[in-house]
Amino acid sequence: MLFLAVRSIRKRPGRFLATLLSAFLGAVIIMTFGSLHDTAAAPGVDGASADTMTIAASVVGGYGSLLVFFAIASTLTVAVRQRAEEIHLLRCTGATPAQISRMVVGESAVVALAGAVLAVGPAVLGGRVLLDLFRDSGQVAATVEPAFGVRALGSGFGIAVLASVGAAFLAVRRATRSAAVARHPRGHRARTPAGCAALVAGTGGVLSTYAVDSSAQTLMAFPAYGAILLSVGFAVLAPSLLGRLLDLLRAPLAAFGGAGGHLSARNLRRRGAESAGVLMPMIIFTGVATATLYIQGVESAWVEASGPGRSIDDKNVETLNLVVVGIIVAFSCIMLVNTLYAATSHRSREFGQQRLAGATPGQVLGVVARESVILTLTGLVLGTVAGVAGIIPFTMVRTGHVLPDQGPGTWLAVLGVATAVTLVTSLGTARRALRTPAIDAVAVAA
Repeated sequence: MLFLAVRSIRKRPGRFLATLLSAFLGAVIIMTFGSLHDTAAAPGVDGASADTMTIAASVVGGYGSLLVFFAIASTLTVAVRQRAEEIHLLRCTGATPAQISRMVVGESAVVALAGAVLAVGPAVLGGRVLLDLFRDSGQVAATVEPAFGVRALGSGFGIAVLASVGAAFLAVRRATRSAAVARHPRGHRARTPAGCAALVAGTGGVLSTYAVDSSAQTLMAFPAYGAILLSVGFAVLAPSLLGRLLDLLRAPLAAFGGAGGHLSARNLRRRGAESAGVLMPMIIFTGVATATLYIQGVESAWVEASGPGRSIDDKNVETLNLVVVGIIVAFSCIMLVNTLYAATSHRSREFGQQRLAGATPGQVLGVVARESVILTLTGLVLGTVAGVAGIIPFTMVRTGHVLPDQGPGTWLAVLGVATAVTLVTSLGTARRALRTPAIDAVAVAA
């Protein structure tokens, strides 16, 4: 099966491009911050500089590892689901589920290794640039020289390969289940308690902010982690929440959108797994970015108002928060683009059938646009709720006000990025798919 996996990659490299991109960018980020561990362990580095670099590498490494797994898992889940016919054919020719799993896992491991190898050069340069930023801000001594060694390479290769192998194993396991299990998947039964547990933990995190002293340096941790857990909980519960929303929007969509509106609601309900794959990164991106940026803005304003200047610890916290938000933005956008592109391009046969039934390209694009708008509004509302739930307690405890003084500009920017990525990717991919003649699209996809 490993030989078959290598041949599959050689014959159809485009199919694995999204996974390669996720593994490459993930390895770059992990190795870049992993190099700070090597630099901190180098001889002659003072204790304060070593502590700063170690904390930064540990915090971002933990977030980065989780995001790498989610990005690769999102990409692989869509890719494996679209190979259902190929997997069914292999089963019919005598392949066992274990053999198919080894093939798909082998493909993912090879792609992840290639992405990690390609990431070494950019990670070396990124580590030097990152260290320069720390030195220029005074958080690290100017005499510290960059290092790139075993810890950076081990963390980058290890996390990229393990995330790819684990995500591929879970994706192919779901794809090879029997039809009876597919009709009653256990994952849906486990999804609800897991999402509810994350919501309860997140609510406890944001409410515990009120029990912390208003001048404590650790105050930011409680609402920030609470907002993250709330975002994760909403993301896990996204399929069921979207279903309830569609029940409410069914009549308005049919009244104002006609047959196209009814078809949009029906498509979203029928493709619940693909819709959830789009909502998850959007909710996490909106909730975490909104909460972290506003909480950091309130904290920076409070520090400047309460003293002559910011300490090294304050600068470290601000740098870490901004870097974490940057990583979340990058990976959420990658997850959104990969999932939307794969899900929309795979609908070429569906678009061809609609056109053969009499729909014009404009009507098909209208259906896709309404689907994208519904998904965007759902993700933005849930993400905003998670973010505001973390912002209000922190602002009340730190400043005594309910809302921060930064205004809605940051929130609007976050919404704008999420909306632009969703609409541009989905509509652009659909427009490209419509360039193929309807008969050819149906024949090729069949």
